[in-house]
Amino acid sequence: MDKNYGKIRHNFFNEFIKNKCGLEREEVHTGPGFGVDVSVVNLTDNQALILASDPVSLIPQLGLEESAWLSVHITANDIATTGYSPLFGQFVLNLPSNFSQKDFQIYWDYIHQFCVEIGLSITGGHTGFVEGQNSTVVGGATFGTIAPQNEILTSKMANPGDRILVTKSCGISASAILALTFPETVKNKAGIENYQNACNSFYDSSILKEALGAVSLDNKKYITAMHDVTEGGVLGAIFEMATASENGALVHDDQLPIHETQSEVLKAFSLDPRYTLGSGALIITCKEEGVESTIHQLKKLGISCTEVGSITKKDEGIKLMKNGKRTDILYLENDPYWTAFSKAIKSEWK
Repeated sequence: MDKNYGKIRHNFFNEFIKNKCGLEREEVHTGPGFGVDVSVVNLTDNQALILASDPVSLIPQLGLEESAWLSVHITANDIATTGYSPLFGQFVLNLPSNFSQKDFQIYWDYIHQFCVEIGLSITGGHTGFVEGQNSTVVGGATFGTIAPQNEILTSKMANPGDRILVTKSCGISASAILALTFPETVKNKAGIENYQNACNSFYDSSILKEALGAVSLDNKKYITAMHDVTEGGVLGAIFEMATASENGALVHDDQLPIHETQSEVLKAFSLDPRYTLGSGALIITCKEEGVESTIHQLKKLGISCTEVGSITKKDEGIKLMKNGKRTDILYLENDPYWTAFSKAIKSEWK
């Protein structure tokens, strides 16, 4: 039997999940879909409930504060792609049986703190301790918010002709987690400055600021869709957005933002920044006339934003232009980050 890990591919979704989602209800405007960050349920008075779920992390090598940050912000990122902040949250925790009450207090205090900072109210969930729980994924979170039906963005809404923008850099979260987990290795192979920069970039894994900034003031009229980058990196996320919106895409490889820190740290683990865990980067599609305005709007917030390509018609495929040649953008079955992380642990890299 093949070993599976990481997010599922679109053919897996289509075969096993797509037509098996319980009772169909007319209120469900946007249900489960490959490359779709959120679900949208229509309510009364032209309002809608937006929901998103993600794993909850507890990574000993990172620390309790950093694990709590990921647990809150990775889920918040999905909601942010709609142009709205999460308001409510549920947490399910299946913690290791040897997780002490003292550590739980520290971990949960950080969960509480980070939720307060983004304006989220914790409304319930489940907490328990499980014998034999050795995974760094110790449960899940579901966040929600309420917004006007006609103002909600989803990744399905990109259109041919839209320009594709990417914020910050490729490979942010992968390089940050690897630097924090294997400090001596990163210092030796990538240099102390890149190590420090990678560690400092850990808290750049939130996209809440730029997602809300992109749709603020008069700029909202230009934005057609947004998508959170996670496993598979920036190119994987663009593939997901194109697939979700039933379009193609053309991305220019030399325009992809890859900062030196991410490049050097990930090189130490033989990882391609374009195709690996990239939380902290946001994919934005906007009308051609809105490119300059959007980039300027985010620059005022201290966030870099780069135009990397455009959405095309479906029959043109999802392509990468490199050295004058067009090739298919790959959608990796498994993000190589997980293999690199596991290999480093087994090799006892410090």
